[in-house]
Amino acid sequence: MTRISRLLRVMAVAAALTGTASGVAQEIKLPPVDEAAGDATWVRFKARLLDALAKRDQKFVISVVDGKIRNTSEKDGIAEFRRLWEPHSAASPLWVELPKILFLGGAFVKRAKATAEFCAPYVHYKWPDNAPADASGAVIAKEALMKTKPSATTETLLTLSYDLVKVLDWEIADEDKTSGQKWVQIQTRAGAGYVPEEQIRSPLEYRACFVKSGAGWRMTALEVGE
Repeated sequence: MTRISRLLRVMAVAAALTGTASGVAQEIKLPPVDEAAGDATWVRFKARLLDALAKRDQKFVISVVDGKIRNTSEKDGIAEFRRLWEPHSAASPLWVELPKILFLGGAFVKRAKATAEFCAPYVHYKWPDNAPADASGAVIAKEALMKTKPSATTETLLTLSYDLVKVLDWEIADEDKTSGQKWVQIQTRAGAGYVPEEQIRSPLEYRACFVKSGAGWRMTALEVGE
């Protein structure tokens, strides 16, 4: 586990512990949003970037990183980005985390007098103001099956679609020791249950922002936390 992923885990668990034992008191949903879907230049850029990430193309990825990129640390800039993410390494978490972000939709965010950024995923930027205090995760799938145990073969307690839920544990191994599937334990009106980790996301997880300019799109942030 990298230093960045350890940070994410600590922050996510801390968020989960802020709720009450009763679980999410009211049902609030966070449907997916993709405000740049109609911009053909973004669609092309995203496809090119995803292809580069799949090929571990460090040269292309670095070429679209803004010189003043905001990082997960308090220090901005490409040098710090390289230090944190180690894009020269095939094992860098960048190749896994950034595609997860890009596959989800996002929203345009205006920061003071700066140019509006397109930031993803939407979970962080569209988190509702009326979200229950104990909600710490958003189901990002339609008809996600909440299981009684961390196993796909067990009984389904509830079907969830884009619900905000209280997270009890962010990383639980599958009951089948030969399976690499990870589960997240959540609390809902039906009680505690488990959903696959890829079907739920914390608003504290990694997020990225991009700005469109005459030279094309550039990544202006790759951050984590609040």
